[in-house]
Amino acid sequence: MSTYEYKAYDAIGAEVSGQIESTSEQSALTTLHNQSLNVYEIKLVKDKRDSVFSSRKVSLKDLEFLTSELSLLLESGVRIDRGLDIIKRTKSKPALAELLNDLSKRLKKGSSLSNACREHPEVFDTLYCNLIEIGEASGTLSDVFKDLAEDLTFKRQLRSKIIGSLTYPSVIFFVCILSVVFIFNVIIPKMAGMFAGMEDLPWYTSVMLSASAWMQEYQLLLVLGLVISGFGFTVALKRPSVKRKWHKISLSVPFVGTAVETIERIRFNSGLAMMIRSGVPIDQALTLANGNINNAIINKEIGIARLKIKQGGALSPALSQTRLYPAFYVSLLEVGEESGNLERVFTEIATRSRNDFESWTQKLTTLLEPLMILFMGGFVGSVVVVMLLSMVSMNDIGI
Repeated sequence: MSTYEYKAYDAIGAEVSGQIESTSEQSALTTLHNQSLNVYEIKLVKDKRDSVFSSRKVSLKDLEFLTSELSLLLESGVRIDRGLDIIKRTKSKPALAELLNDLSKRLKKGSSLSNACREHPEVFDTLYCNLIEIGEASGTLSDVFKDLAEDLTFKRQLRSKIIGSLTYPSVIFFVCILSVVFIFNVIIPKMAGMFAGMEDLPWYTSVMLSASAWMQEYQLLLVLGLVISGFGFTVALKRPSVKRKWHKISLSVPFVGTAVETIERIRFNSGLAMMIRSGVPIDQALTLANGNINNAIINKEIGIARLKIKQGGALSPALSQTRLYPAFYVSLLEVGEESGNLERVFTEIATRSRNDFESWTQKLTTLLEPLMILFMGGFVGSVVVVMLLSMVSMNDIGI
């Protein structure tokens, strides 16, 4: 089956466009003609998955779009299978179109949406699929998709803020590295001839010339070593023991540990709020929300708290033993337990944590920008100063 993109006029002369899957162009034209469409342009859609620069993965933005559109369509009374077909015609990204096509086929074969989504664990996590199953059972699928869309919107904004806060310092650092490479590969080698044959060179001049010579000889090996180290670190992180140690280190680093705890608190509490709103019992909600936590150390702490609650312990004392709930948030949990309105409390904790994280990103950006400028100025400036001092020292040597 191939995908064709077409433009046509309908029975009353309005212009329509979309995509259709067919075995051939002629078959596609026949199908469109049977739909009372007068096609004036049709072309084969190139499979962008074969391109090196295209993405075969459904991005977070695509998933957010799909979720919000399904919420809107279901709220308008459109059936889920019909909604998937509508979105498939309006979204041309190959990875998302392929996903929608597979979901649509499974639904038409009698599968539920939740089971169809479970066939794509790389796109839909366990929490997403379980909430859909709850929505299907309770008839509140539109509300579930609305909550999921809001949660995905926050995750996308969270990722954008982190990337945005690190972009400027990264650019400055990259420019600094390029400047140093240029100086050691171009400027200093040209100056080296000026010191040829001279004895008793100042120590800083000797260090500068030796560093330049080493850079020219081993810089390719240095780059290769950095690439291999980065690749090795990425592979090692897939091992549970290494991943756990890395997560433990990240929690102990000042400033970074606070950010990790805040992000995990947002994920955990927003998931709990959605599930309790959908009618999930608290013990089951804790189990599902625990899968929403990425940090292995915090995940284990929540798992222990969940077991205590399952054995009959109170919610607040159990969660107070985890790093996600400082004293202030524990007091909110106690109020929620007393009032029986835990959904409101979890939502409040998630909201406050989001505000805390926004404040953290602002502080990070404010702190990193001048630090990186000072680093670049100090590093590059020190090399320039050594060059100038070396040139001045030539007169002393000559004398």
